[in-house]
Amino acid sequence: MSEHPRGVGVGRTVLVTGGSSGLGAAVVAAVARGGGRPVVLDRQAPADGVPWLECDLADTRAAEEATRRLAEREGGLDAVVTAAGIDVPGRLADVPGETWDRIVTVDLLATAAVIRAALPFLEASRGSIVTVASTLGVKAVSDATAYCAAKFGVVGFTRALAAELAGTVGVTLLVPGGMRTAFFDDRDQQYRPGPDAILNDPADTAAAVMFALSQPAGCAVREMVVCAEQETSYP
Repeated sequence: MSEHPRGVGVGRTVLVTGGSSGLGAAVVAAVARGGGRPVVLDRQAPADGVPWLECDLADTRAAEEATRRLAEREGGLDAVVTAAGIDVPGRLADVPGETWDRIVTVDLLATAAVIRAALPFLEASRGSIVTVASTLGVKAVSDATAYCAAKFGVVGFTRALAAELAGTVGVTLLVPGGMRTAFFDDRDQQYRPGPDAILNDPADTAAAVMFALSQPAGCAVREMVVCAEQETSYP
């Protein structure tokens, strides 16, 4: 790892959860373009040549172990971006309990688990964390109780973490709006964006992540909302 604290440049190692698709894949590409070394935790393989470990983040203890293994194998970590996320919309009474629990576990509990395991490495490098919430982490909507519960939780978790790690590890909360990814593909038709929906390019959101990661030690980008200009779920 570089002797210079923070920033993403040549040789800097950035762990991205969910890095094989969607926003995670866009962050992986942005880190690589910037000269950093992306590494990935996911259930699917990321882009060719990107170091990774297969991990189901719904098993939070396994997520912790995989984070430690990947960090040790790669010689440490300079940043973590928790981009993994899932959702299955539906009314509370209609979403199976196992599905509801899995959403909250992957989106919230695994975020904390990966960061917990990464902390010793990030403290050693004076590194950075970017957590990924959602506009539905600040605005609640019907038929999204699990996702809203998880993403509101990410907001509270990240704000508390920023206070806890102030002066040692940079912490940024990212609040993205809807993006043009496969995130909506498996949903029932009623929960998919319509043909006229205005969604953000994940590459633009990834650029905001890179901005947060590029800040020098002592300068914190605490929170960012990044969405399409006509995003309906924000404000």
